[in-house]
Amino acid sequence: MKVMIIGGFLGSGKTTAIQRISRQLSDAGKRTAIIVNEIGEIGLDGDTLNIPGITTRELTSGCICCTLKISMQYTLQTLEEEFRPDIVIIEPTGIAFPGQIREEIEVMGLSELSFSPVVTLVDPGRFGTEAKEIPKFIETQVKEAEILGINKVDAAPAEIVMATEKMLAELNPEARVLKFSAKLGDEQFEDLLIHLALPGIEKPPQEKKNSIEISEVSAHSVLYTLKSGVHNPEEGRQFIEGILQSIRDRVKEINPDFIGHVKLSIKLPDSIIKGSVTSSGEAPQVEFIPRKNENLELRLLSAITKVPKVRLTGIVESSLEEKLRESGISFEKKEQQHGTLTKISEITKKEVRVK
Repeated sequence: MKVMIIGGFLGSGKTTAIQRISRQLSDAGKRTAIIVNEIGEIGLDGDTLNIPGITTRELTSGCICCTLKISMQYTLQTLEEEFRPDIVIIEPTGIAFPGQIREEIEVMGLSELSFSPVVTLVDPGRFGTEAKEIPKFIETQVKEAEILGINKVDAAPAEIVMATEKMLAELNPEARVLKFSAKLGDEQFEDLLIHLALPGIEKPPQEKKNSIEISEVSAHSVLYTLKSGVHNPEEGRQFIEGILQSIRDRVKEINPDFIGHVKLSIKLPDSIIKGSVTSSGEAPQVEFIPRKNENLELRLLSAITKVPKVRLTGIVESSLEEKLRESGISFEKKEQQHGTLTKISEITKKEVRVK
């Protein structure tokens, strides 16, 4: 079983990259499994990575490089026994230390284990801000990588990409730096796949760190089931953009230079609409994924630098519920208690078409 660890700070494009990598591996006949780690109580990217022929597992409410080590071990052992994958791709939470994850897996006693080079993805449009907001944290992520992937080059000016490459080379001169767009799947992205086929290099053990404490990131996630919902993709796009803009602007009042990731998804009968915003200066990004769904629901995961958790929780939930009421959507809020999602209230019973 070969393990690929694709890390990087919140919003660096890990999910998009793993989607492309896993599809190509599956098409090549490799039995592929994906482990997705979310810092919040509710998973969101598992649906996006739910690709036919590929097994996906979600680990939530912590980070697999420190607080969820036992959960990761159980998941890997279960996958090895029941699915027997050729390759396991691990998408750690954006505040994880990828090198520390590899060290923990090496001592789990799994049979015939090997590793691809550890990857850390970087968004060049935010790298300077990241280094200023949480310098030691970002430095550790970069130094633990064997491959540093400068992602989203299609959306960043060339001079910013060059400056990012220079900074990365100074922080970790031993790593290979690749520049690509996982979203476009360009020729440079194919270079990443070639390098992932090579064996990773075992590094000396490092001092164990608690990524949640070091990152200065607060997180909150929430799930609502919808009794009435969005009726077409354009309504969904406008709805998601409005919520994300509201959350972004209210968070900026507390931390004008915040970075992180606010991810929102809505399940409709025939599609999933996903939106995200990753910094104080970014406009919301929205994508549509064709997929049949039995239940209508809304999920949001937020992880933001230097904003108190109680303030973030209040901003997220009040922004969501104000927009839901304004749109006339009937909904139930659920929260996770001891690993189980339970209904706690029905906010409104008014079932009106979204305007």
